[in-house]
Amino acid sequence: MSLIVQKFGGTSVGTTERIQNVAKKVKKFRDEGHDIVVVVSAMSGETNRLIGLANSITEEPDGRELDVLVSTGEQVTIALLCMALQKIGCEARSYTGGQVRILTDSAFTKARILDIDGQRMRDDLAKGRVVVVAGFQGEDEAGNITTLGRGGSDTTGVALAAALKADECQIYTDVDGVYTTDPRVVDDARRLDKITFEEMLEMASLGSKVLQIRSVEFAGKYNVPLRVLSSFEDGPGTLITTEDIENMEQPIVSGIAFNRDEAKLTVAGVPDVPGIASKILTPVSDANIEVDMIVQNVGVDNRTDFTFTVHRNEFKKAQAILAGVASEIGAREVIGDSKICKVSIVGVGMRSHAGVASRMFKALSADGINIQMISTSEIKISVVIDEKYLELAVRSLHTAFELSEKPA
Repeated sequence: MSLIVQKFGGTSVGTTERIQNVAKKVKKFRDEGHDIVVVVSAMSGETNRLIGLANSITEEPDGRELDVLVSTGEQVTIALLCMALQKIGCEARSYTGGQVRILTDSAFTKARILDIDGQRMRDDLAKGRVVVVAGFQGEDEAGNITTLGRGGSDTTGVALAAALKADECQIYTDVDGVYTTDPRVVDDARRLDKITFEEMLEMASLGSKVLQIRSVEFAGKYNVPLRVLSSFEDGPGTLITTEDIENMEQPIVSGIAFNRDEAKLTVAGVPDVPGIASKILTPVSDANIEVDMIVQNVGVDNRTDFTFTVHRNEFKKAQAILAGVASEIGAREVIGDSKICKVSIVGVGMRSHAGVASRMFKALSADGINIQMISTSEIKISVVIDEKYLELAVRSLHTAFELSEKPA
């Protein structure tokens, strides 16, 4: 008998019929003898509807009141799921984040969890009840309702699993696991049986949309085994866990991630003097624009080209800032390109294998794909290429690293 935390997203509970299907799935686990805590999101589209209501009144709603409003979406779902469970003979009790006492800071709309009091949940579990908790929300020291921001329900699920020392946290979504890459781009992309926290964190940060970065970080920090499963079909899903030392050399590459939302900026002809990088990037940072990859090329005339990438939505804003910076530091010009993308290979096996980068570059070269920028870490190699080659690059790399074939 295990203690399992199950999280169901908005698509999984998007209609009352789907909520009833979730109830059947939860009851099946309960009937097998497991203790079950369920975390649910608002029904699909509900949070956006509530935000739309707020914006119809004011373009800048007060953060505290916005959290009071949007937290009601999950409250509807927990009540409906408990009704559905009770109807099929499974005793259940619902809790809002505040009722559980998920204590957060007071950063409305993007609060961070500080502590969780698990006693109420443990008491209910001991009585044979399924505990149903509203995801995405908590309560600060003053008793104000807070919400956790993007990916908040995933974070709630992992945090509850950590607090209760659950055997596993299962994330149910509209896909049946983590794949070697997006199956919409590569037809023979393969579902992974297992992936490490470190690899999943890289995949999430590089564009894989299966799990939010924050929940993976939380799971890795507290060593909570995560499993990604489909709400709509049975299967083993993908287990996300600590690195398997015995098998850490296989496979070399676990997956390929990509991000279409990139733009590149180059400040050309920059004086090659100490502190120049700070003078370029500080105004960009002060404007709350996140910089990703950075490359600096030193020329022979004591001038350098300074290139970095930003999210495409921030491209025009960053370009305008750099126009002013360039004249201040005596740079020659600012060059922008919003038609680029980033493609990355990820795998813990890179630590113990030489020649991974050359294999990647050779595959891209064979298809006439020019690399504009390169960034590496112990378990990742990312390249910036022309956007029009994205799908070709992903397919080429998937083939080059034999990702369609299951490791022996």
